[in-house]
Amino acid sequence: MQGLPGLSGRARRLLLEGDTERRYAGRTAADSGYRLTMALAVAVSQPGREWTPAQWWEALVLRPTAGGAWARSLRSRKGERYAEGKLVGMLDKARAFVGTSATIVCRADAMVAIARLRAAVEAVVWPGPGGGTDLKNLTARLQLAEQAGGLEHEVSVRQLAELMGCARSTVEASNTRLREARWLVLVAAGTGEHSSTWSLRIPQTKPEDQKSCARPGHRPASGERGAEGVPDAHTSREVSTRALGAVMGTDACHHYAHGTSGARILAALDPLDGTAVANLATATGLHRTTVRRRVDKLVEDGLAEEADGLVYLPRHLAGGEGLRPDPAQLEHVALTRGTAGLGERRRKRHGDQRRRYRQWLTERTQHAVERRRPARPRLRLVPEGVVDESTGELRDTAWRGWNIDDPYRPTWPDDGSPEAVCE
Repeated sequence: MQGLPGLSGRARRLLLEGDTERRYAGRTAADSGYRLTMALAVAVSQPGREWTPAQWWEALVLRPTAGGAWARSLRSRKGERYAEGKLVGMLDKARAFVGTSATIVCRADAMVAIARLRAAVEAVVWPGPGGGTDLKNLTARLQLAEQAGGLEHEVSVRQLAELMGCARSTVEASNTRLREARWLVLVAAGTGEHSSTWSLRIPQTKPEDQKSCARPGHRPASGERGAEGVPDAHTSREVSTRALGAVMGTDACHHYAHGTSGARILAALDPLDGTAVANLATATGLHRTTVRRRVDKLVEDGLAEEADGLVYLPRHLAGGEGLRPDPAQLEHVALTRGTAGLGERRRKRHGDQRRRYRQWLTERTQHAVERRRPARPRLRLVPEGVVDESTGELRDTAWRGWNIDDPYRPTWPDDGSPEAVCE
């Protein structure tokens, strides 16, 4: 658009063509229009692309852009002064949001932000009984964020439970811990059949954590305080979230098979660079005895190999991302461990719960409609029998001069008065 600051390609299409991809669809047309306008407000508030309120008003209201249909409708319904105040308020809100958030102007920037967060997650050691669950939670959310094209995503507790391969209550407890640790922010709670909207964040480092060379839960680099006595070889191993996401929801990594611990160990293995059990314990935050026991089970099922005191990922499971699981082998492992079909049972149970919930919503709506007070019958002001139905003559002289064509709303002609008619 001539005379206006530049926009990204996607924002320009959104302004000129509207929401053709239905990415900002809401419950109603007004809700969809507000979401689209708010997205445009964020786009024109990016650093180096800030629009003035006059430019914002011109693009949405004074020009026939598809993205400004809601703004023009608002002006026609509410008036120019109200529409101007509303649009300026939305622009101020977008500027405040952009000022406190990272600058994301296209999908490539969003992917960079997701990669940065993934690196931060993998740099943390997740110890304790809930550490593995929290790591799986963030791993599943990173997959959803890549699909959504940004750190903000929609997901339900049941959907997360299916991706993580655990119970609903386990996911709810993990969500609470991650929110307290500031990895997770609840943007909007789910209502009806709409899932909750979440956003991922990298927690801010506290001043007391910056004094030490390694923050709590992070690995100190070689030569830093806290790394004394740690051998240099095979110590840089991390749990790959991509590899973990490929196996954590399978029946072979169910709680009664290899479990979360086995999945984390499997995601930390490499086909060429072997890792000692002690270093696997350091990388995963698990106890050395737990790692030893899990590694023996992985080797027994052919998911890991051990030679000269080092543990390797089998060559047939190695891929471009580090781990390429074999579905047939994982299914065989699940059959051997007695966990085959448990994931399908969980998905079926969640599907039944969703159907019952939708049925409950429908019955509640119907019940509310049935309990609604019936409409009051219209009051008839002209009694029956005032006019002879066969001849059309007026029987009751008290109604002389009245227009009683509509017995529910009789009117008196404007050119006379009851007193004049009586005279």
